[in-house]
Amino acid sequence: MINLDWLQTYCTLVETGHFTRTAEKLAMTQPGVSQQIRKLEDHFQTPLLQREGKSFNLTEAGHKVYQQAQITLAQLSGLEVSLKQDDPHTGLCRIASPGSLGLKLYPSLLDLQQQYPKLVFDYQFAPNARIEQLLAERQLDLGFITRPSQLSELSAQVFAKEALLLVTPASCNKPNWQALQNLGYIDHPDGAHHANLLLSANYPEFEQLEQFRLQGFSNQISLILEPVSRSLGFTVLPAHAVAAFSEPSKIAIHHLAKPVDETIYLVQRRYQQLASRFKLVSQIMQQGLTANDN
Repeated sequence: MINLDWLQTYCTLVETGHFTRTAEKLAMTQPGVSQQIRKLEDHFQTPLLQREGKSFNLTEAGHKVYQQAQITLAQLSGLEVSLKQDDPHTGLCRIASPGSLGLKLYPSLLDLQQQYPKLVFDYQFAPNARIEQLLAERQLDLGFITRPSQLSELSAQVFAKEALLLVTPASCNKPNWQALQNLGYIDHPDGAHHANLLLSANYPEFEQLEQFRLQGFSNQISLILEPVSRSLGFTVLPAHAVAAFSEPSKIAIHHLAKPVDETIYLVQRRYQQLASRFKLVSQIMQQGLTANDN
């Protein structure tokens, strides 16, 4: 591998045009400069200078080495500067969360990007297992999941809580067990998980989701409540997804006797040190979860 000091000495020599001035500029001796130039020529196994007494001209190879050395040294200098700078308002942030959380968080991140246009967000809506997989494959920087992580290479910490809500058609005033069985269930990717948490706490008859007739399925968070609004079934969803539904008059939101909150975990690769922008982003997201909540 080529010695970068030799390249720096060579570029300085070409730019000053004189061995003595090069030595003075680099705080070296003149023989030291000559020795480094010879080592560089030995490395490339070709003359770089055509010497004429105390002056010199560059050979064809010398011109090529000088041009490339300028580029290489500039790139390395730029890299060193960038590594020393950690601007909290600049850079790409790759984040994923379940859909309900994303509906609440993504707008607040766009507000932040409008304030700091050099912050760029790659935000994915995905179920828990997919988020863990993307983090493990280094395709994400931060993830939010609604259960403790099942992968040893990831670390998780409690970030927030979100209420789970029973949602029925607007015509259902009393969501007793028989009423729910008559309606049937509108499922979604986290449907079984949410139903198990909320229904098992409030209905002694509940054992498993299969006790209800399947009335539909959607993996689009903004559409899960559409069949509910058309009286085709009921579902269980996190509060932020319910709050985002565009036709609230067509659904009934039931706060059951035993409220159940879903814990949200902030997940990242274990031992990974994230750039400073992620501290700001995490703060904005936590603020976004509490803003305008009823």
